[in-house]
Formats: sequence, structure tokens, C-alpha cells
Amino acid sequence: MRFRIRKFAHVLERSGLALAGAACGVFVGAHVGSSVPVLTSQGFLLAMMLSGAAGFYLGIDTPQLPFHPPDEDVPDTNKIDTAEFLSAVGTFLATLTAFFSVSIIILREDPHIVWTSLILLGWVIGVAMQIVAGAIARMRR
Repeated sequence: MRFRIRKFAHVLERSGLALAGAACGVFVGAHVGSSVPVLTSQGFLLAMMLSGAAGFYLGIDTPQLPFHPPDEDVPDTNKIDTAEFLSAVGTFLATLTAFFSVSIIILREDPHIVWTSLILLGWVIGVAMQIVAGAIARMRR
């Protein structure tokens, strides 16, 4: 019975992360869509929401490699955990772009198109890093 409750709590937590990712995607999509007329569509907003939900669901809660202190005899102990690194950088990048998007919307700023493009690029790269991190972590189980 305890296993079922823990499993349910884990799925609930991951669902909450997916909802947070979808919300971040809405903010980035709203900002970018309001600045780039071609991207003002429900399909674009839906794509931003789904990419955020997938990235945050798969990439934030990745299982880590077992920690071993550095040992000169074993060459693999100094390796970087690729999934953990991609997850951390991707999550930071995606949430940073969402933060900038919300700030721009709330403060009613009109940034140059270069900044809007960088926000969109940062979002896409960050979410892609999260999805790749989740895939890597689940393949090694």
C-alpha cells in the first residue's frame, strides 16, 4: 500500500511540474506571439504549452547517477552526469525566459525583436535540453 501512495505522490508531483511548464510556455508564447504577428495563433500557444509540459515533466525529476568520490584508479568517477547537467541548464534557461516574458508582459515593455528572438530561442533550447535529459535518464535505468 505504501508503494502505491508513493507512486501516486510522485505522479502528482510530476503532473504539477508539467502544469508549471505549460504555464511558462503560455507566458513565453504570449510575449513572442504579441511581438511576432506570424506567431499569433492558438496553434503556436498550444505548441509552447505542450513543449513546456513535456520538458518540465521529463527533465526536472531525472534520477541521478550514484555518487562516487573521485578516484584516480577508476576513470569514470570524474565524468559529468550528462542528464543532470542538461536538466539543470535546460530548466534554468526555460524558467529564465519565462521570467523575462512575464516581466515584459507585466511591465508593458516593447523590447527590440532581437530580445524577443533570444527569448524564443532560449525557451526552445532549454525545453529541448530538458526533454533530452529526461530521455537519457530513463534509458539508463
